[in-house]
Amino acid sequence: MTQLLLGLLLFLGIHSMRVFMPGLRMRLMTAWGTLPFKGVYSVISLVGLWVLIQGYAAAKTLPYELWSPPFFLRHLSVLLMWPATVLVIAAYVPGNGIRAKLRHPMTLGIKIWALAHLLCNGHIADVLLFGTLLIWAVLIYRNARREDRSNMVGVMRSTNPLVNLGTLIALLAGTGVWLWLALGGGHLALIGVSPMG
Repeated sequence: MTQLLLGLLLFLGIHSMRVFMPGLRMRLMTAWGTLPFKGVYSVISLVGLWVLIQGYAAAKTLPYELWSPPFFLRHLSVLLMWPATVLVIAAYVPGNGIRAKLRHPMTLGIKIWALAHLLCNGHIADVLLFGTLLIWAVLIYRNARREDRSNMVGVMRSTNPLVNLGTLIALLAGTGVWLWLALGGGHLALIGVSPMG
């Protein structure tokens, strides 16, 4: 359990610098230079992710099942993963209306992803991992929206229409990835667990 907590601290800590420690981030970038800072940032992120994955796998072997979710929640979780996947993909497709409208689709996707996994997993390792990620995403999103309002971002109308080629690509790609993960065996191949049990 300690390893899981350490992984969460490293991974989410480094990804929270821009929001919770912007002054320190700017000082380090100035002192080290942009590329060295990004290099250290990437290394800490990867190490944190590796420690998190190893810690989660170890914690899952412990007999700490907090509750046994009803089976129908698996279906709800799989359904929720559809918009979550589309939102995450939309964060990377240029010029799509989803990103123009919602501003922070990646963070919204992580929120839905974490909630979906919390609904159908009752082990303490799942609660720690997905609960922490959900709280983190909520805080990051709230801060991002506050920055948007203070910078007047989103007040002016976006030039990107909601429905355009970028939006269509994000929807099709997100739906394809979701179908592969949920029904095509992708989740089983990557994670070792079938979403439908």
